Amino acid sequence: MLFNSVQFGCFFALVYALYALLGRWAQNRLLLVASYFFYGCWNPKLLSLIAISTVVDYFCGIRIEETTDPRVRRRYVALSVATNLGILGAFKYFDFFAESLGAMLSALGVDVAPLRLHLILPVGISFYTFQTMSYSLDVHRGRVRAERDILDFALYVAFFPQLVAGPIERAAHFLPQIRAERKITWESWRAGGWLILLGFFQKVVIADNLAPVADAVFAKPGEFGALVTLTGIYAFAFQIYGDFAGYSNIARGLAALMGFDLMANFRMPYFAQGPSDFWRRWHISLSSWLRDYLYIPLGGNRGTVRETRANLMATMLLGGLWHGASWNFVAWGGFHALLLIGYAAMSGWLARVAPADGWRATLWTGARTVVFFHLVCLGWVFFRAAYLQDATAMLGALFEPSPSLASPPADLLLVWGFAALALLPLLVLEALQERHDDLFVIKRFAPGARLAFYLFFFAAIVFTGASTGDEFIYFQF
Repeated sequence: MLFNSVQFGCFFALVYALYALLGRWAQNRLLLVASYFFYGCWNPKLLSLIAISTVVDYFCGIRIEETTDPRVRRRYVALSVATNLGILGAFKYFDFFAESLGAMLSALGVDVAPLRLHLILPVGISFYTFQTMSYSLDVHRGRVRAERDILDFALYVAFFPQLVAGPIERAAHFLPQIRAERKITWESWRAGGWLILLGFFQKVVIADNLAPVADAVFAKPGEFGALVTLTGIYAFAFQIYGDFAGYSNIARGLAALMGFDLMANFRMPYFAQGPSDFWRRWHISLSSWLRDYLYIPLGGNRGTVRETRANLMATMLLGGLWHGASWNFVAWGGFHALLLIGYAAMSGWLARVAPADGWRATLWTGARTVVFFHLVCLGWVFFRAAYLQDATAMLGALFEPSPSLASPPADLLLVWGFAALALLPLLVLEALQERHDDLFVIKRFAPGARLAFYLFFFAAIVFTGASTGDEFIYFQF
């Protein structure tokens, strides 16, 4: 059941109407039933995986908190981690590593038929396993108290607005909201409505309209000239941003309508001036998860320069692999690790040459933003390409000035015209959000300007929104 479907609209309307009539205890039970129904619409059998993660981490959390013996506490932490990573590994990575091992042995002259499980990849498995695992780790670290109500804990794991594509909520932020009384207010309506409107604009107007262009170019890697190839890369850069940020905003908006506050998962990422800045803005719930539960435990930047770089590389490679069982995702993670290492090595020089203030400082900031945006776009080639050789072919085509025999996937003038019509208002909005450091900067607008944005976004959704009902990209992760 997709957010951008009539079925979900009917489902949410019914749930919300009942929710508004109930008290906190009944609301939580209603949301839990609704969440399991929502997920079960994909495959009811896969609900057992969510139930296993829920039960194991619920009891592990209690035992970790009640036990004083450090060795016993570590055993329960290990059980939680092993359960969640075991589920994730079996369903998402077993066949990938088996095939990779088989290919490596074959290259060495050893012919083997690798064992494959051929399991269905459960939608959102990477999100909810990381969320439940972080709960046990936080209980062990004393950052959160163990939850005693198993149904409230089950709702924390399965809350349907963010279940299948995040954000990855921390227990310290979300469990208190589940325990607290919630009220539906005009402010929650205004904030939730705006986030849903913005999210649908990003998804069905931006992402779904740019998808055919990106798909056509990436389907024939290396067969187009530089201009068409670059157009496809730009199209994917804004497709994946509109798709994932759109989902996150819709999820936050649905939650806000019910009185919940989900963390912001995106914060104007294409205005980043460097890789560290980018990862503070893009998929914030995952990047902060990797920092807190992987990078820092590995040693972070507390060791030598070489150790810090090794920690960065390990974290980003695993972060890339989190996105999918494919070497192109590993390469994408490695690319971003090299960016982090390279920018860190250049930080002293960048600080020395940066103008202090005035128009030169503004120009310098703009130049850094443009340069890093294009580096991010190069990274998206590895992310989107089906195979590593396709990515290298795409990158090679950027240096091919003359078009090849392959026909362009779309009229470039139409593509750029659409970009100007749809992307420009969004970029203006994000520029204002960046300037004021306020994701709800629209509240600062004069009533007329605010209404104009609302009407433009709504009209764009109605008249130019793609009606294909495309799945959200991050559902596959």
